[in-house]
Amino acid sequence: MNTVKHLNSSKLPPLQNKRLTFWNKRYLVVAVVAVILGTLLDHFFVTRGMYEFPVRALPEVFSINIGFTCIVLPIFVVLILHLILQVEKWGRIGIILFVSLLMPIGEKLAEELGLFRHSEQWQHIYTFFGYLLFWTVIYRFYRSLEKMVQ
Repeated sequence: MNTVKHLNSSKLPPLQNKRLTFWNKRYLVVAVVAVILGTLLDHFFVTRGMYEFPVRALPEVFSINIGFTCIVLPIFVVLILHLILQVEKWGRIGIILFVSLLMPIGEKLAEELGLFRHSEQWQHIYTFFGYLLFWTVIYRFYRSLEKMVQ
């Protein structure tokens, strides 16, 4: 392995080694909370007959799509939370609104692929407001974790 050394005659300061800040313990806690919250919400709406998951892992055991809730959702939460934390207040609001607007589109796509089915009473605007609230809760929970650690 070749190591590049700082040239003594260089006027530039040496590069500092940066720690990877993408992952920390609070992200793990928030991801677990998102899984629990997502599971509870899915279970609530499935038992009320508002929607169902025709294609899911272990359909005899789970009435919800546990693959999405336990794999996709926490990864998505960590990525979006990381983006939210990189910007100022209006940027955070914009990201939360944008992602919340994308969720009904993803929901429609899942319906087209046969992964998701809604009842007649369901409106896609519910998804927008639901995720708007979900992302706000996740962000606030992360900030409260930061305050507890400090």
